Amino acid sequence: MGSMSLMHWLIVGVLVILLFGGSRFSNMMGDVAKGIKQFKKGMAEDDDAVKPAAPTRLEGKPAPETGFQAEAERTREEQR
Repeated sequence: MGSMSLMHWLIVGVLVILLFGGSRFSNMMGDVAKGIKQFKKGMAEDDDAVKPAAPTRLEGKPAPETGFQAEAERTREEQR
């Protein structure tokens, strides 16, 4: 009773085609395919976004500090 057999799915499919008609159903499936393609394209564009480069050492000097590290260093200097 809980699982649907192949015959059940065939009946459901025939009812859907009768209700929506063949051309309307194929148009809906085409729209679904376009939506999936647009979603994949959008996801690929997010992956291609340029990420900022991490600070590096230049000429033997330490990398510049950013964020909380820089703020903590300024606070220490002000306290001296």
